[in-house]
Amino acid sequence: MGDAGHRFSTRCIHAGQSPEPVTGAIMTPVFFTSTYVQEGLNQHKGFEYARTRNPTRDAVEANLAALEGGTHGIAFASGMAAVQTLLQLLSAGDHLVLGDNVYGGTFRLVDKVMTRLGLAYTQVDTGDLGALDAALRPETRLVLLETPTNPMLSLTDIPAVRSLLQRKASPALLAVDNTFATPFNQLPLAMGADLVLHSTTKYLNGHSDSVGGVIVTSSEDLASRLRFLQNAAGAILSPMESWLILRGTKTLHLRMERHNASALALARWLEGRKDLARVFYPGLESHPQHALAALQMKGFSGIVSFDTGDPERTRRMAARFRLFALAESLGGVESLVCHPASMTHGSVPEAQRAALGITDSLLRLSVGVEDLEDLRADLEQVFQG
Repeated sequence: MGDAGHRFSTRCIHAGQSPEPVTGAIMTPVFFTSTYVQEGLNQHKGFEYARTRNPTRDAVEANLAALEGGTHGIAFASGMAAVQTLLQLLSAGDHLVLGDNVYGGTFRLVDKVMTRLGLAYTQVDTGDLGALDAALRPETRLVLLETPTNPMLSLTDIPAVRSLLQRKASPALLAVDNTFATPFNQLPLAMGADLVLHSTTKYLNGHSDSVGGVIVTSSEDLASRLRFLQNAAGAILSPMESWLILRGTKTLHLRMERHNASALALARWLEGRKDLARVFYPGLESHPQHALAALQMKGFSGIVSFDTGDPERTRRMAARFRLFALAESLGGVESLVCHPASMTHGSVPEAQRAALGITDSLLRLSVGVEDLEDLRADLEQVFQG
């Protein structure tokens, strides 16, 4: 049900799922099992051991692949497990080009773990095609970027990067972390990416009650290699987490409409204040890459960052929110506020944070689906306190 011929909203609800054949249950069951009975030697129903396959995980992998416009989804126990498996496509001596404003956990994994295993990397602003071109080497095998970035909300022109890579003698793979945008707002595979990855913990699940990750591709070869690694390393998404994500994607289209609209309204309201140094949101005409955002994205998602210009004031403000909860993560129905310098990007060296604009006076809002006026009132009382 809900194949690629259907529109996005229909795929959210139906893709990868069919009524359970024994009872007719419309909701995909949670298959809690570690193994499967076989009728005889080499006689089974496609399921042998739950690390390799599970029917609930099969359903969510097919669902997420359909939402991204891909043919293969491979689901993992966390977003970082997905990133780790992606990097395991590479070998010692290979070179990786990494976006300069990727998630702090991604940077930590590359810088502190993968380099010990022989992987070389260069960080660069992937929105600067000249800088990206200069960073490429003959041994570059992968370009991994986020667009929009976390938390500065900078963009990369995905088709332009694809075109740049194709001009090389040995084109590197292009992987795009689409966690912030979601497939509702942006489809990297359709713009030339080879792989798309998500922390499903965020918007795809949408209810702050599940941790997971996924990689989507339309390449049979890449899918086969990733499934081998998924099975070999074993960082699989559990049946319960799979079910929770399926529950979440059924309302993804509805939630993203609200996230998009409320975040844009709050970003415009924040931009109108005189007591902020800067407001970051791709949907604002003042954003330096607004034209690219309008071309590449259907909507601008639910993340807004702003810099007060005063670290001490920012610390006081962070403690005064009533409706926005001070917490890491993002993308849930409830609104959150985060201090990236000490939370999500605490593992990034201070000098690098400063160069990116991740100052001690920066706050990041994950705008939920509460009433817009209540969210605005909470911000107002924070500023007045």
